[in-house]
Amino acid sequence: MNIANKLTVFRVILVPIFVLFMETDFTPYNKIIAFVVFCIATITDKLDGTIARKYDMITDFGKFMDPIADKLLVCSALVCLTSTGKIPAWISIAIIAREFVVSGVRLVAADNGVKIAATWWGKSKTISQMTMIIIMLLNIEKLAVLETVVMYVALALTMVSMIDYFIKNKAVITTGTK
Repeated sequence: MNIANKLTVFRVILVPIFVLFMETDFTPYNKIIAFVVFCIATITDKLDGTIARKYDMITDFGKFMDPIADKLLVCSALVCLTSTGKIPAWISIAIIAREFVVSGVRLVAADNGVKIAATWWGKSKTISQMTMIIIMLLNIEKLAVLETVVMYVALALTMVSMIDYFIKNKAVITTGTK
């Protein structure tokens, strides 16, 4: 259990803490605390990958858990923001559905010994989703137009990344090979 993997596990632990503060009113500062927890989790996402690559700490555990931690964090935030009315349910469903579909393709590929590397579109999708969530968590009325623009940019990049994923991995999807 190296430092990169510990950061991934820490991110998973932060998810229920984030949800707890988003969905309850323990203190008048709940939403601020949720925002800080989400930002910390987002930072650990960047750190664990950087550390793993720089110090040759890439492990099977990290390859498996890092994307799960990312999806748990983003999907939890989408559900919470949908419950508060910040994001329409159909947008959250579209984004979450993309994650399930792509994860399924990755499982088929892995089962057939095919490794699918992350693409620029996939990374842009993740950055846009995290940015959207952070802006929405700020909940600043003057940023309402920006929230809407960023939400649709995140949705567009999510769909484009899925299409790109299908095009580049058509053989994996149809025959199980690269």
